[in-house]
Amino acid sequence: MCSYECDVIMLCLIQSHVMMFCVFQTIHVAIVCAGYNASRDVVTLVKSVLFHRRNPLYFHFITDSIAQQILSSLFHTWMVPAVRVDFYDADELKSEVSWIPNKHYSGIYGLMKLVLTKALPSDLQRVIVLDTDITFATDIAELWAVFHKFKGQCKQVLGLVENQSDWYLGNLWKNHRPWPALGRGFNTGVILLLLDRLRKLRWEQMWRLTAERELMGMLSTSLADQDIFNAVIKQNPFLVHQLPCFWNVQLSDHTRSEKCYKDVSDLKVIHWNSPKKLRVKNKHVEFFRNLYLTFLEYDGNLLRRELFGCLSETCVFSQLQKTLSQLDEDDPCYEFRRERFTVHRTHLYFLHYEYQVSTDDSDVTLVAQLSMDRLQMLEAICKHWEGPISLALYLSDAEAQQFLRYAQGSEVLMSRGNVGYHVVYKEGQFYPVNLLRNVAMRQVTTPYMFLSDIDFLPMYGLYEYLRRAVVQLDMSNTKKALVVPAFETLRYRLSYPKSKAELLSQLDMGTLFTFRYHVWTKGHAPTNFAKWRTATTPYRVQWEADFEPYVMVRRDSPEYDRRFVGFGWNKVAHIMELDAQEYELVVLPNAYMIHMPHAPSFDITKFRSNRQYRVCLKTLKEEFQQNMSRRYGFTALKYMTAENNS
Repeated sequence: MCSYECDVIMLCLIQSHVMMFCVFQTIHVAIVCAGYNASRDVVTLVKSVLFHRRNPLYFHFITDSIAQQILSSLFHTWMVPAVRVDFYDADELKSEVSWIPNKHYSGIYGLMKLVLTKALPSDLQRVIVLDTDITFATDIAELWAVFHKFKGQCKQVLGLVENQSDWYLGNLWKNHRPWPALGRGFNTGVILLLLDRLRKLRWEQMWRLTAERELMGMLSTSLADQDIFNAVIKQNPFLVHQLPCFWNVQLSDHTRSEKCYKDVSDLKVIHWNSPKKLRVKNKHVEFFRNLYLTFLEYDGNLLRRELFGCLSETCVFSQLQKTLSQLDEDDPCYEFRRERFTVHRTHLYFLHYEYQVSTDDSDVTLVAQLSMDRLQMLEAICKHWEGPISLALYLSDAEAQQFLRYAQGSEVLMSRGNVGYHVVYKEGQFYPVNLLRNVAMRQVTTPYMFLSDIDFLPMYGLYEYLRRAVVQLDMSNTKKALVVPAFETLRYRLSYPKSKAELLSQLDMGTLFTFRYHVWTKGHAPTNFAKWRTATTPYRVQWEADFEPYVMVRRDSPEYDRRFVGFGWNKVAHIMELDAQEYELVVLPNAYMIHMPHAPSFDITKFRSNRQYRVCLKTLKEEFQQNMSRRYGFTALKYMTAENNS
């Protein structure tokens, strides 16, 4: 089963188009982007372009499979009007450049700009090519207009800014020997390409012959494509239309960018071509830093504005508008209903992820969701669960950067490559708890998933225990939901029990309690804790009203119902769905998890203080039960008649 926004996005992935009716010319931008870090960095560039632009944009991304997955999801959920995105498989282009030894940290992807005439559509005549570490301070249409200044009779086909370092002058250190270049050479962080003219000049043959000749003496490139571009230009100076330096102000410790402008108001494009990024030496570094940080933390939802003079319609946007128009705005629960259909901008794999699924088909991923106020739980969970984890984080753009700094400063988190962090950006007035769970679930690649919450610490060894249970209980051939009994402590400092015997001792001493026994007994009572105390083998329990255990299920199990947002009934509805689909609820005798104390969430406070909130939750619950009855027929009648006082 797939939720509403999943259906819409899948439909749009199939259609993959944007209809645009606009009096302004479409500007084409090509970007090579590969891997997790570049996929994150390129968002800041895109924000800066979108902020200033007044024209429709067409982004051409040359990507590996990782970047395509991330950026495809991001743009489809971003829903920016008058923006079209296409992807080109970098793997299909690798053979074109893999023969070139390259010392630059960008690797083979740093050479991809050489083959854009082949990669991009044959009917595309011109394109602006950008590195991922670019920030725009003006409308990109101004740069696009420079194409009109190219001199046809001079066969100008490349628009480039002069290099602002001494690299190609060859005097940076003793025996420094750069590739040949015209004077100071040119920087390829920003390029205007006249594709049609380049093809007529047989560009591919031109750069290949030059590279082959120079590699006989140089052996490898140091600055990737830039070395080869400059070697070609050295032999054919007529190819270049030199751009004013403010179209590519290069910031690194080895540049002389201050000499290229008189005042920062003259600047158009900032190029952070330094691994040290914001710590470069420049008299205006604070200005550059603040400009970059503005777009880094800028709320991307504000960029969804329509363009003046343009009528654009994305697939996701049109589907959403149609659905929302059918809702009654006078309904007291309108905001609850609207939230179900909100398409939240989503950045999958915000950090590097690397995990190979086990070949024995018993692997399990822990699934959870969180917001900024639960960030402190991440290190503890990583210490308790050594297997793969899929997390959805509900953050603003600024909070996402705070999270990035926190994660990169944590030895525990940075030592784990098997944690997938998926950022869902804040929008609306409710915490979309079930959407977050669904986002995390969809990125699970193991056969099984343990559906947890971020404020629970699983017992030590639970990962391996669940993997053994997969085999012992024949999970691959049966529909089971394995229940992990839940407990809680009121102590912020807990000596975590290392065994069931130790847990029972703490339970008897009052250090631990069965989860929510004092406020919501019904939620976990069917687990039958009295039986669990002495159980040595798994035992089956029956569904009861309001049961909401934490379970391990197969990856193809139902998603959570998005109508439940904020606080209340979000897990209850999911367990009801599992029961309706005839999943057996089986309690594991030697598994447990413990809820750690924390301040009440904003949503539970609203639930307790706002009567209309409780009324709407009751209405949504009744509608869900009616839907269940219609979908599952006679077997679902018990959900209508069950005693529910939630």
